[in-house]
Amino acid sequence: MGRTYFVEEAIGQYLSDLSTNLKPYVTGLLIGQCSPQRDYVIRAVRTPPKEEQKEDHISPSKLASVDEEWITTHASQVSRMLPGGLLVLGVFIIATPELSKDSQNALRKLIFSVEKSLTKRRLWKPAEEEVSDRAALQICSATKKVVCRTYDVQDPKSSAKPADWKYQSALSASWLALDCTVNVNIHIPLLATSPNHDLEKNTKNGLNRWSKQIEDSVFLINGQIKDDDTELLEGQKKLRGNTQSSTQFSDVKVLTQLSQSSSHRSTATVQVCSGSINLKGAVKCRAYVHNNKPKVKEAIQALKRDIINTLSDRCEILFEDLIINEGPHKKNFEREYHVLPQRLFVPVAGSNVMLSDYKFGDEATGEIQERFVEMLDQSVQAEDIHIAEEINTASEHCYLDVQLQKLPSEKCNSSSEGAKKHEGRGHKLSYLLIKTKAERNLLDVDFKGDPRKVVSFSKRDMLLFYILIYELKTVVVQRECGALTVLVKVLT
Repeated sequence: MGRTYFVEEAIGQYLSDLSTNLKPYVTGLLIGQCSPQRDYVIRAVRTPPKEEQKEDHISPSKLASVDEEWITTHASQVSRMLPGGLLVLGVFIIATPELSKDSQNALRKLIFSVEKSLTKRRLWKPAEEEVSDRAALQICSATKKVVCRTYDVQDPKSSAKPADWKYQSALSASWLALDCTVNVNIHIPLLATSPNHDLEKNTKNGLNRWSKQIEDSVFLINGQIKDDDTELLEGQKKLRGNTQSSTQFSDVKVLTQLSQSSSHRSTATVQVCSGSINLKGAVKCRAYVHNNKPKVKEAIQALKRDIINTLSDRCEILFEDLIINEGPHKKNFEREYHVLPQRLFVPVAGSNVMLSDYKFGDEATGEIQERFVEMLDQSVQAEDIHIAEEINTASEHCYLDVQLQKLPSEKCNSSSEGAKKHEGRGHKLSYLLIKTKAERNLLDVDFKGDPRKVVSFSKRDMLLFYILIYELKTVVVQRECGALTVLVKVLT
């Protein structure tokens, strides 16, 4: 038996308008939520015309000319504007009867291209039991006939399977929302052995490690830990009155785990670092789940992915902005400080689900409104734009702080006060990085075999350690994805 898609009733009118106004064909994305029992489609968004099409008022006449790259780029941009729980779950084509024979082949190609593009950007992996079917919707502009099929995007050889397409009024008017604020403090060391310090690549590597820590975190929903298979609303009072405009929020706290199993012996390596990237601040996260007896597991998974996506997307947007404004080959800096864009939410008519976007501090409201029209084909009033992260002080920024330092030379000026005090060594700061690959109760760190620098310490309390190296030197210890990272500042 094929899948059933329950579709917001207003989408039917939207698709009908497109079929009347745009010829000979139009493509677009389907946005919604998958669940084990049923799938929901709450938005349909046409592919924006390219600049030359706007100017010349011409549309391509053959499906062979479908711009696959343009459509996948649009899908990537749209996916950034979706809160947790929502995803691009299909593609549609509205075409004239003459083009209907080629529509299904074009849809199949687009389904796999879009999914490949979106998967490439993700820092999380889908669960084994997760729904991997994506919808391919074909509509005849003349007869209005709707044909819905699905393809399994995990199987490149997948063939089309029939699916039901059912309209339903007020489908997303009373979905459940989960909100949380996550305090981010990610330290990414830059190895001295690296030939160049690619900001984007190093940041993404650090985010990859951090995302695993989020995946392993404990989530408290309204102050309680709940079993994965229980219903999200179990034990809660349902909202009364007009569900058309009501939103039931759950407040979520995220507890990151500080230790793994201590059954394995730890090993450590020491690496010299020439700088660091620090990603710090508070980010607002939100996820939505359908109201048809959702499980705790579904809700937490949606929120986890929003936490990971929102930080990753902000960094991507920042890097794109840097390339546009500063060029791709900027080098030889010692310190950079970049404020990441703020998150905002915008309501959708007839739904309590809000869509998301990001803005830099100097970005005008008009630019945000234009982006919603272009990407989501939705007009937005200025008063409907809700900034999730109002920044009142510098400490509330979510920022990227990049520091690069020259490594100290082996020779030094013997008249230096620091050199005299430390047996002929210079006193510039360098960084030594120690990473444990596993956990045990005690860790012995041997600095280049020098017995004066062997340190043993307990890892029961993983928040902060101070370790003496020679005299009056300190070590800052922080957790990264279940492995212990030690950043050592020493005088060399």
